Amino acid sequence: MTATPASPSASPSSSPDCCAEFARLSPRGPSPTRRGLLRGGLGVGALAAFSATFGDAVVSAAPALGSSAAAPNGNVLVVLSLRGAADGLSLVVPHADPVYYQARPGIAIAASTLLAKDGMFGLHPEFAPLLPLWTAGKVAAVHATGLPAPNRSHFSAMEEVEDAAPGSAAREGWLNRLLGRDEVVGSDGPLHGVAVGDGVVPTSLYGAEPVLAMRDPGSVQLAGADQWDTFGGRRTSIQTLWGGSSAPLAPSVRDALAAIDDFAPVRTGASAPANGAVYTSSSLGKALSYATRIVRGQIGTSVITVDQGEWDMHSDLGTLSWGAMRGNVKDLATNLAAFFKDLGTLGDKVTLVALSEFGRRVRENANYGLDHGYGNVMFLAGAGVKGGRYYGSWPGLTNTADADLLVTTDYRSVLAEVVSKRFGASTAEVFPGFSPTRIGVL
Repeated sequence: MTATPASPSASPSSSPDCCAEFARLSPRGPSPTRRGLLRGGLGVGALAAFSATFGDAVVSAAPALGSSAAAPNGNVLVVLSLRGAADGLSLVVPHADPVYYQARPGIAIAASTLLAKDGMFGLHPEFAPLLPLWTAGKVAAVHATGLPAPNRSHFSAMEEVEDAAPGSAAREGWLNRLLGRDEVVGSDGPLHGVAVGDGVVPTSLYGAEPVLAMRDPGSVQLAGADQWDTFGGRRTSIQTLWGGSSAPLAPSVRDALAAIDDFAPVRTGASAPANGAVYTSSSLGKALSYATRIVRGQIGTSVITVDQGEWDMHSDLGTLSWGAMRGNVKDLATNLAAFFKDLGTLGDKVTLVALSEFGRRVRENANYGLDHGYGNVMFLAGAGVKGGRYYGSWPGLTNTADADLLVTTDYRSVLAEVVSKRFGASTAEVFPGFSPTRIGVL
């Protein structure tokens, strides 16, 4: 048994749950979505991209791009970012490595409580809602993954992970590069890539390809076009102003209007989950339920991004009886299970990848938490995944004050298998200058 405090109040200090840097990612404090420095900015594109806002949705589009034309016959990739640097050693516990228990006398999880345990690893017990999918071979984990070099800054690490092109000065995300490949069949307009969250385009979707960022399906509409606009005068005026314009912003406006029209099957479709699926009321639960509606609407979307926050646990990470980790894991597992249940047979073409910007230190700190680290775990679920097992090369842990889980698998190798196996796209184009190592998870 491991020593644990009786309750969260037993923590030896009352330091903040997260670091000051992560708290600055949003003016509202630690947030499950985008960083505060980008909030409210319309110039969120890269290269020659522009943005237009309609309702609570943002369309980022490059000049001379046409309107959306749905082609709903491709696969869909959902990228779930665990914001704040989730502790992979708590999510997938290396129970056979004795250093894990030596380094974490207050927060280690007993091997006897782990799920899906093999000779080395086991899942956090709060992953129980996801266990049927794991057993069915639909979920897998790849451990000791991460960036090529350590980076303990939330700002820098998020950008590096989402650009996925070390050394490049281009403001272009790997998902935007993926959308630009001819092999990725989908919409020709902004609905090809959709960010579900707070209406700001994530770094991974920056680039020349048009994309949409939305808060919820109802927000993808023309602002002000309400019941009082009985003759559609607002839209007519906008079309008259921008329809034949050659101004730099005009293509984005035209794409936005087309996207509003093409998004109608999602906006007006059934909002209730199907197949008895039940999401939580958290931001993750809502976002994944919206993602399901996008897939169900068959509007040509190939990539969807979703965030889950509050993973920056410098204090009170806790155990199975108290602390922040158990709630976050339960929320993650419950909503992922609901997501695939809601999709039903549509899940046969949906692959989900969950990753975080970096991991946490091996040794717990004096506040029953963990400071910024390096290596981490990635999860894959859904179509094409060879699940029900753990992947990766385990480097072993060391019990020193600044010890990290070392990275033995570049995270781009995992993503490269998704890019090549699910979309048939060139990994050299999506991850320039990188030669992936075969993982075998897809």
